[in-house]
Amino acid sequence: MTDPLATYLHDHLAGSVHAIELLEFLYEQHSSDPLGKFAAELLVEIKADREVLETLAERVGAGPSVVKELTAWFGEKIARLKLKRDDESVLGTFEALEFLELGIHGKWALWRALATVAPYDARFEGTDFEYLVVRAERQRTQVEERRLELARPALLSQKGLGAAG
Repeated sequence: MTDPLATYLHDHLAGSVHAIELLEFLYEQHSSDPLGKFAAELLVEIKADREVLETLAERVGAGPSVVKELTAWFGEKIARLKLKRDDESVLGTFEALEFLELGIHGKWALWRALATVAPYDARFEGTDFEYLVVRAERQRTQVEERRLELARPALLSQKGLGAAG
């Protein structure tokens, strides 16, 4: 029988691959504007979170799942096609930020779940889940602020602006 904890950690490791690739792409596409700087700063934190997750997965005996990580990597490459297709609009960037926000919320939920089981599993000893939860909350808030800044230009057509103006 498969270890549910190992499966759970594998799933989140795969998700982190997608997030890292997406942030690298956002940085490349927006390197000359504030979103690029934000993506670069968030990328550092997301990579640090992934390192914590990798360490925990190793302690549990659940190293990375090549199949899941490859699937996440491939999925991100497909998502890039949409970002490039929507280059003339900000919809692709808006949706990328939404995806990141959802992923960060998932990471927040991961840290909270692991904090709940940590007192019963010595393999989690020494991990500051409270810090990780707070950092995920801050990351989610920051991504959400940028996503909402793009909501109007991404979602309102120029035709509809005259009536609601």
